[in-house]
Amino acid sequence: MRRPAHPYSVNRPVYSEDSFSEEHQNICRKHKTLQDHVKAYLRCDATRVKRVACSLLPIIQWVRLYNVKKWLVGDLVSGVSTGLVSVLQGLAYCLLASLPPWYGLYTAFFPVIIYFFLGTSRHISVGAFPVLSLMVGSVVTRLVPDEGPIANITGFEGLTKDEQRVMVAASVTFLMGIIQLAFGLVQAGFIVTYLSDVLISGYTTAAAIHILVSQLKFVLGLNIKNYTGPLALIYTLEEIFAQIENSNIASLVMSAIIIVVVFIVKELNERFKAKLPVPLPIEVAITVIACGVSYACKFVEKYDVDVVGKIPVGYEPPMAPSVEIFKLTVMDAFPMAIVAFAVAYSVAKVYAIKHEYTIDGNQELIAFGVSNIFGATFRSFAASTALSRTAVQESTGGKTQVAGLLSAIIVMIVTISIGFLLEPLPKAVLGAIVIINLKGMLMQMRVVGFLWKKDRPDCMVWLMTFGGSLLLGMDLGIPVGLAAELLALVFRTQFPRCSLLANISGTDIYRDCKDYRNIFAPSGVKIFRISTPIYFANVEFFRNKLNEYLGFNPLRVLRKRNKALQKIKKLLKSGELQITEKGLLYMTSNSNEDSDDEGNTEDLDQPSDYKDLPLQVNWNAELPANMRVPKVDVHSVILDFAAVSFLDISAIKGLKSALKELIRVEVDVYIVACDRYVLEKLHSCSFFDDEIKTSMFFLSLHDAMLHVMENHPIILEYNTLNEKVLWPETKL
Repeated sequence: MRRPAHPYSVNRPVYSEDSFSEEHQNICRKHKTLQDHVKAYLRCDATRVKRVACSLLPIIQWVRLYNVKKWLVGDLVSGVSTGLVSVLQGLAYCLLASLPPWYGLYTAFFPVIIYFFLGTSRHISVGAFPVLSLMVGSVVTRLVPDEGPIANITGFEGLTKDEQRVMVAASVTFLMGIIQLAFGLVQAGFIVTYLSDVLISGYTTAAAIHILVSQLKFVLGLNIKNYTGPLALIYTLEEIFAQIENSNIASLVMSAIIIVVVFIVKELNERFKAKLPVPLPIEVAITVIACGVSYACKFVEKYDVDVVGKIPVGYEPPMAPSVEIFKLTVMDAFPMAIVAFAVAYSVAKVYAIKHEYTIDGNQELIAFGVSNIFGATFRSFAASTALSRTAVQESTGGKTQVAGLLSAIIVMIVTISIGFLLEPLPKAVLGAIVIINLKGMLMQMRVVGFLWKKDRPDCMVWLMTFGGSLLLGMDLGIPVGLAAELLALVFRTQFPRCSLLANISGTDIYRDCKDYRNIFAPSGVKIFRISTPIYFANVEFFRNKLNEYLGFNPLRVLRKRNKALQKIKKLLKSGELQITEKGLLYMTSNSNEDSDDEGNTEDLDQPSDYKDLPLQVNWNAELPANMRVPKVDVHSVILDFAAVSFLDISAIKGLKSALKELIRVEVDVYIVACDRYVLEKLHSCSFFDDEIKTSMFFLSLHDAMLHVMENHPIILEYNTLNEKVLWPETKL
């Protein structure tokens, strides 16, 4: 049973903005200038130094709070589990980057060390991310293709193809890190807000299809050329189908078995996650089994299966990035930097909310920027995070980045000691593991039906981002998505929802008059609401909608009235029109002049001049001399500006013109619920003059309505639908 609402009563005067300001004094607040912000940013004292140090090195804050008894065991278990997964995913995702597999181990080690000190998230697992690896791979294969001439870069001299590709991957990663670091230093963490969830969903879904197709050559055991640029996906599929008869049956059967087994176990992990202490490490188990079977059965010699091959022991010396590659890849590095940060920040935010701590977007940019710069120096490629790997780190008991550090140690042990055990691992196994991990991203396609039913502009953003990424390539997918978002935003704000409001009977509440029955709808009063800011792109739409709801065009009415006034004055002067004692006009002779001739529109647009007339013209009455002037049955217009958060210069000019047109046809205009800063801007832009006064601004709709009712007394009647309607008394 619903509890009855508690009534309340407020007794106060009707407030316009002017009267409210007179009665309640404003506090004059000084707005900070750019110079003030710069001074505050550059201010240096002990407190600020301490705060900046803690901000740049978040480890200082959380290490002091580290609870060894409660957290250490969980971090140890999580670190080992995540480390094993990182080894496997590093090898697998390295194939997407078109690099030798062991470089994926570098990506699972070097960036993690830096993020341990600089990152603000306690749970994300830093390392390779499939979409990012694919973007690196597209750059690598463009500059160092499988076939054809390579890019003319001085640093390529004397290097093998693999070494050239590693240089490209490391250089573009270094540049990506510089971009992220620069964004972090200038506090540009807000850029992620421009990548909506819908855009990211469409982009990652298209990336999943690119990844799926790129792994088919390993699953089928085919030698397929790496294509880049627009329609690369189509060309790759065309070549795969052309060579499908040459598939390696051993690779295909092994991949199919692994996909089925891993899928089943992952589903069981998901279904019984509440009962399992840790998820079953099926990927690690499959990898170990596959390595043993491949070595024992001699897959390479007997079945010509492509395997990981020799993994060098230890780490290679650091290298300097190539400035020439910077010049060729700057347009690729920028979207990579944005995608890497957007994905990592989104995942980090999910776990920060779950475990009730905060993350700093700007510091995350700095952390990933330095991590990628440091990692690229040691030949790792672009790092971000992967949701599946992060889920393992969190679900196995990880509490802090100590788990991440331990996972890096596991990767290091594999790299310097036992990497040789992974040499017989078939690449088809890695391809199958990559494909099965795409399930989550591919299932995002289900959101299209929901978006189409609930929000079609968002659905179009998803489809355009997906289609652009799929057909034009991952490097152009983000620009296409941003363009789609801009179009959706323009569509929403350029053609906003407008409505006429009415008073809910017996309250001070106003709602759309189409949605309720028991409403007060005073004739002669129109309450118009626009639900968006007004700016250059929608100001004309605002004016047209206002005229549509009013039922007349005030500019046309004004011109007709001024034209009629000119004719009345002319007829009075010639004696053809006379005034009776009752003040009525009558014709002494017929006049056949065309009253529809608009004449000089500049003069007709000015306020009506009645000073030479001995009477006030009733424009709603029948006029002599066949003069036709549209009747205006509205005496007051109330504009609800509660949703108008800003006005630009074009909107201010358009609004001023619209208000003057209404005022000049004797319609009172009131603006309510106007934001204080919008009102200040109107003052600063010389909005007010002899016609448009500050007295037309009221605090609320009800204040304005009570003011209108005071100026235009009303009587209460009911219409045929038993709706309460307020009718103004007629004044003669």
